[in-house]
Amino acid sequence: MLDRSTSPWSRCHAYRSDRRTVERRLSLSLAANARAQDRWRVDFENGAAIAGYNDVRIPGDTGTMFSLTDDLASDTTYFWRLRAGVRIAPKHVLSALVAPLTIHAAGTFDQPVAFAGATFAPGVPTTGLYVFNSYRVTYRYEPVRRENWMFGVGVTLKVRDAETRLDAGGTSAAKTNVGIVPLVNFTLERRLGRRATFQIEGDALAAPQGRAEDIFAGIIVHAGKQWSIKAGYRFLEGGADNDEVYTFALVHYLAAGVVVRF
Repeated sequence: MLDRSTSPWSRCHAYRSDRRTVERRLSLSLAANARAQDRWRVDFENGAAIAGYNDVRIPGDTGTMFSLTDDLASDTTYFWRLRAGVRIAPKHVLSALVAPLTIHAAGTFDQPVAFAGATFAPGVPTTGLYVFNSYRVTYRYEPVRRENWMFGVGVTLKVRDAETRLDAGGTSAAKTNVGIVPLVNFTLERRLGRRATFQIEGDALAAPQGRAEDIFAGIIVHAGKQWSIKAGYRFLEGGADNDEVYTFALVHYLAAGVVVRF
């Protein structure tokens, strides 16, 4: 009787199986090594920004509460953001982010609105402007860097350049704010095969004075040796509540972009 375990067909099948396993492990290992060795990384993201809610009362203790999304109608707008990073050591990364955002709104109020020292009459066509430009510098430590997993945590210093503005006929008022906010940075990546990676990353922090969250979840597809494409969902939420301002907003992002490594 033929011993199939030693037959040419059996040996060929085992060889092919072992070869596929070796090739898969080698592919994952090369990808992981390439990711570890890429020193510079440029991440360009763009897409549609959709206002979820945007509630305002200025001054925070005496102004009229109104909404740029309910009382007025906010436009869906194009957004872009650019992050450039450098790996200064195998598990240490520095990066800088530029993330401008401008949302326009229009409509009429149903009641008088006291805002930033001016009063806006009901029934008068009114335009609104919401600007929230963000400039950040981040340091991140990545203690877990394996073939299929990567996790990092760090700190972000954000410069917030914000403005809320109303215009109605001859009446105009605006509140601008420039401030520095510390945030906690985090990232988690899980490889889904030879080419795809799931990523969740962001900056967030909450305190009695307010909160801020900017979080992305999506898929990165490795399209070449040094570049990838990405797509996913991002949300920006937060605000402040004090005597000077009450402002809380939520923005949904439908995001896509390109990541270049070198």
